[in-house]
Amino acid sequence: MKKIALLLVLMTTFLSCSVGDGDTYTNYVLPVDSYTLPEGTLEVGQIYQVKLKYDKPGDCFNYRGVYYYKVEGTKERLIGVLNDKKDGDSCSDDSTELTEVSFNFQPETAGTYTFKFYKGKDVDDADDDGDTTEDLFEDVEIVVNEAP
Repeated sequence: MKKIALLLVLMTTFLSCSVGDGDTYTNYVLPVDSYTLPEGTLEVGQIYQVKLKYDKPGDCFNYRGVYYYKVEGTKERLIGVLNDKKDGDSCSDDSTELTEVSFNFQPETAGTYTFKFYKGKDVDDADDDGDTTEDLFEDVEIVVNEAP
């Protein structure tokens, strides 16, 4: 679990990129506020849409996709929302609505998949500098059967 937490920390802190005329952007993995999953038992090979809602921190954040990481050797999937922000831009947060995005899930094998939705940082687990050290996830198990 510590490797998973480290991976998310690295994603949110060190990823920057340059675009065009020297502008740099910092990438963020944002928490999933809520989600809608397919109902019932799923089947191998079928495609299912998963909807996510998240709170966009400000108007200078741009959606870049869904963070979907397959934990090697398991049926665990880490899920968050990727956004980037142009370094140096100031944001206004006028938004009171959640932003909805989606992705397709196509199970490859039968079994129980665990979706681990990123919920943010544990603010109660902060060190003396106020840095949070623990990522929070909400786990949901999804049963997948072989197609008839």
